[in-house]
Amino acid sequence: MTLTTPHPATPAGPAGRPPATGVGVAAVPPENRSSGRADRKRSGRKGRAAGGAAVEAGGAAADVGGAAVEADGVAAADVPVPLPPATAFPAAVSAVYRGQLARARVARVPLLFVAAFQSLGIMILLRGIVDIDDNSAAASVVAGSTVLVVAFVALNLLAQRFGALRAAGALDYYLTLPIPGAAVVLGTAASYATFAVPGTIVTVVVGALLYGLPLGGLWLLVPVTVLAGASLAGIGAAIGLLAPKPELATVAGQLGMSVVLFLGVIPADRLPGIGRLARDLLPSSYAVDALAEGFAPAVDWAHVTVDLAVCAAVAAAALVVAVRSLRYAGRS
Repeated sequence: MTLTTPHPATPAGPAGRPPATGVGVAAVPPENRSSGRADRKRSGRKGRAAGGAAVEAGGAAADVGGAAVEADGVAAADVPVPLPPATAFPAAVSAVYRGQLARARVARVPLLFVAAFQSLGIMILLRGIVDIDDNSAAASVVAGSTVLVVAFVALNLLAQRFGALRAAGALDYYLTLPIPGAAVVLGTAASYATFAVPGTIVTVVVGALLYGLPLGGLWLLVPVTVLAGASLAGIGAAIGLLAPKPELATVAGQLGMSVVLFLGVIPADRLPGIGRLARDLLPSSYAVDALAEGFAPAVDWAHVTVDLAVCAAVAAAALVVAVRSLRYAGRS
């Protein structure tokens, strides 16, 4: 019998085979394993360092972007916003006129009838007192009653309207619009005057027929109404804008209308000295004289021209005062 002995260089295992290291896996020496772990640690540290540097770079970029946005915001805030172009004066007057006309329609009944009935009642009352043969006195009564219709709207109602606008704080709306202040005054006055035009026509025609006056000079009603209305509207607007309370504006407007009534209806030659002085200072008295001159058999056109020129000058001055009063009311 022959005995088999293992090879001396090969350690025998349980079955005499070499120790298994895994299928297809190469055996790694221990020194190589320790060096690989060290390499991985160094690579991890380098990756973490690179990631931290990237995060810091991103934060720096974000800071730069935020600073740029903030700088843009500051630059945008420093740039003034351009104002819209100013509206042309006729267009501004038309816009205010349409807006106020829509509001004034609510009060169209008193505007159409109350002022006219008041003037018609005065003329009928004085018909039994005034000598109709005195053409000058009769013309003063008719002309004064006609201008009273204008004063009722321009002084009384307009003072109330602007007083109410100031009390309600509605003037801020008009002051923020790109329109001149004169357009606000004229547009509001024109809206109320629209409903007063029929009253003036009825008053002057009925008065001329009632007192037996000629109708040939009735065309003077147009410039007289426009200029007297503009001058009294400026005064009425200033009263309403400067009055601290709307009730005071109402009282002042009514007092002004009463002054126009008494100094306009009564002939100038029948007033005392202080009355004549007050009449000369009242702009509506020049409108009364111009309209009364139209009822004369021989019209003094030079006198009419001077009276209308005075009304125009007072209207321009009153409009300037009303505009400044509007700005003052907006600041207060």
